Amino acid sequence: MPAAPGHWGVLKVSAINSAGFRPAENKAIDDPALINERFEVRPGDLLFSRANTPELVGAACIATPAQERLMLSDKNLRLVVDRRLAEPEFIRLSLSSPAVRKQIAVFASGSSLSMQNISQEAVASLKMLWPTLEGQRRIVDVLAALGEQERASEAAIAKLQTVREGTLVSSMDQLETSLRARAGDRLSVRDVGEVRMGKQLSPSSREFGEQLPYLRVANVLDGWIDYSDVNMMGFSEGEQRIYRLSPGDVLLNEGQSLELVGRSAIFRGYAENLYFQNTLVRFRPGGGLIPEYAQAVFSYWLTTGVFAGIAKQTTSIAHLGGERFASLSFPMVDIDEQAKIVRMLCAWDGKISGEVSALAKIRSLRAGLVDDLLCGRVIA
Repeated sequence: MPAAPGHWGVLKVSAINSAGFRPAENKAIDDPALINERFEVRPGDLLFSRANTPELVGAACIATPAQERLMLSDKNLRLVVDRRLAEPEFIRLSLSSPAVRKQIAVFASGSSLSMQNISQEAVASLKMLWPTLEGQRRIVDVLAALGEQERASEAAIAKLQTVREGTLVSSMDQLETSLRARAGDRLSVRDVGEVRMGKQLSPSSREFGEQLPYLRVANVLDGWIDYSDVNMMGFSEGEQRIYRLSPGDVLLNEGQSLELVGRSAIFRGYAENLYFQNTLVRFRPGGGLIPEYAQAVFSYWLTTGVFAGIAKQTTSIAHLGGERFASLSFPMVDIDEQAKIVRMLCAWDGKISGEVSALAKIRSLRAGLVDDLLCGRVIA
């Protein structure tokens, strides 16, 4: 349990991250004898993680004003900077540079790959570029300006996504009201398309059948599919016909946390045939149904808690259930009404995509500059 305000806590290794200081990552100190005020963290302290995973050992951050009475643990270091010679933020940036990260990787040791350590002596021996104090400040200012641009772009994306979500909910609410007023027969999800669960992964699927790529819940995010980590399993010829994906199929998370169950994306095609696991549900739209409209309906149900309402919780995983999903009442309208909603959402998607591209360029520029400036290839 973290320490309550006004009580003492000790920082966990997760509190020190190159992305920033996380003071909430602490553990309350129950024994007063363990409290040593010399180790209390102060705003502006340069903190260093001397023990963590290989990727995070050696992470550094500047402590920001936060709750008082937080102590360093034996897995943290406070680097005391002589401000006549160096800027703390410059040291922090240098510690995250590729050249210094390579040194940390060499010095880090430990019997477990899940936890590596670097000694205080090794930290003191790390070598880095050492420009004048004025040069350090220029480098910090240049990278801080890009950091501000990055945060502004992230905020713009978050705002656009919020507006898009509001547009979706408002449009679908109005549509549902209109459909209720018409008092016509409602169609179920199974009436407007085909619902199918994917193939179950089992030990035999690793040994029998042609080994082919498939998508699982980790690949299907909100509105897009991540193809960077696609696994393989065996499919017989009959199974290939059943579980092969076609462009326009909508994939939904069948097993997920309660707030994410039913998260969906449209399969647009891939360089080779792809299949899907039973952690996903495939919805294949029938005639007269635009895939983008179907996916918009599913996003609406995710946002408004419809999926969470029908899901069955088992331990930490909620299951959508193919049969429960197929039985939901689908707001089917004519093709023109579908297209109108799709165009409205696509307009927002275009704006979001533009901001995402701009953010990627800023991050790429900043990463390149961090490397160049801190290695001396470019002078600020």
